[in-house]
Amino acid sequence: MNLAGTITLAHGSGGRAMHQLVDNLIRQTFTNPLLEEGEDQARIPLAELVAQGDRLAFTTDSYVVTPLEFPGGNIGTLAINGTVNDLAVGGAKPLYLSCGFIIEEGLPLETFARILQSMRLAADEAGVQIVTGDTKVVQRGGADKLFINTAGVGVIPAGFNPSAGGAQVGDVVIVNGWLGDHGAAILNARGDLALEADIESDCAPLNALVEAMFAVCPDIHCLRDATRGGLATVLNEFAERSNVDMVLKEEFLPIRTPVRGMCEILGLDPLYLANEGKLVAVVPITAAQAVLAAMQRIPEGYHACIIGAVMEGDGHVILQTAFGGERIVDMLPGEQLPRIC
Repeated sequence: MNLAGTITLAHGSGGRAMHQLVDNLIRQTFTNPLLEEGEDQARIPLAELVAQGDRLAFTTDSYVVTPLEFPGGNIGTLAINGTVNDLAVGGAKPLYLSCGFIIEEGLPLETFARILQSMRLAADEAGVQIVTGDTKVVQRGGADKLFINTAGVGVIPAGFNPSAGGAQVGDVVIVNGWLGDHGAAILNARGDLALEADIESDCAPLNALVEAMFAVCPDIHCLRDATRGGLATVLNEFAERSNVDMVLKEEFLPIRTPVRGMCEILGLDPLYLANEGKLVAVVPITAAQAVLAAMQRIPEGYHACIIGAVMEGDGHVILQTAFGGERIVDMLPGEQLPRIC
């Protein structure tokens, strides 16, 4: 397909131009047997799902990040990895994704093709297939270049049941590495603040990491990916749902120097910055070292570390500072940075 032009309203009209876009660009990029059937839905054999677990996991998400492309990824890799990770932290093996595009008239075809290709590469890395989808085009000003909606289906093996309300006194809190990279990368990529910082998004699939964790500890009590609202929001959800306190050690928090420096300049708290390749796990203390060792053998978990513990309490997140004090880390009343995913 000639990529020299731009998306026009005709590409969403249902006619020849739309069929060329779908058949010659989208379908060719995402090609797989289920997609090639060309139906309005993907037909997935139930026997294949039943053989892999006893429950179905289903999730959906929408992506409106700006800019579309940023250091470490783009809106397409974000859509694939974000949906994969939402399934994985529920204990599911991600298998199939849908993808819906809302495209603003005037988007360069070359940009769209580049994002599609990155989505295919991300799906291949995560071991999932994009099996159905939809494309709509809106007039100039009706959207901001490109929005993507994805839904995902996965299968949960018997015995895996992490829950936000599962934390128990004595458990430890583990993260798989540097915090706040994605939020800082997006803020820097917007170029509004003229900051010179070499920060890349941490956008990555976490299903292989989660699989390794469950292999050594099927009884992971809580597990979430720390996206919008960051680490602080996830831990507040755990603390409230489990009716315990989450107590963090400031000196244990893995935050890169450029991210910390950016936050200090702008008055932001890195605990609330978004991540797109980070998870938070609450595990029994007796399994902590085995889980850490398993995580550190996987690239996405190389910098995994324990950052705190679960204590008796009534639903608070408490940060023990490097100066010997304590402060409550509450849920944000709003959003530090809009449109980061």
